[in-house]
Amino acid sequence: MQLQLLKAKIHRATVTHAELHYEGSIAIDGNLLEAAGIREYEQIHAWNVSNGERFITYALRAENGSGVISVNGSAAHRAQPGDLIIIAAFVGLTQVEAEQHRPNLVYVDDNNQITRTNHSIPKQVAAA
Repeated sequence: MQLQLLKAKIHRATVTHAELHYEGSIAIDGNLLEAAGIREYEQIHAWNVSNGERFITYALRAENGSGVISVNGSAAHRAQPGDLIIIAAFVGLTQVEAEQHRPNLVYVDDNNQITRTNHSIPKQVAAA
């Protein structure tokens, strides 16, 4: 049996470009791809924190250190410059592999520069 687990996440990146008349994808700063372990052309999910839109596309590599997050093609209808998005990739693992798996989590500032990385999501305490 294969389980689909979170492989990587780039959390709350700011969209810098939305190019409707470009072949579909999200161009992502190469430093972010490397830190997350996301490969160019890998399938990614994007969740727009600003408007609630969700879509699936693939990653393209943008220049290292550029801060570029360019939503392209038809997905440009779902995100505009200034929107915050979460970019995620998933991996199929066996139950044994899943026991040892830890996702790559990348957190960025307003300029899409890495502020920290982690391998687990902090537990939230429910409000009383």
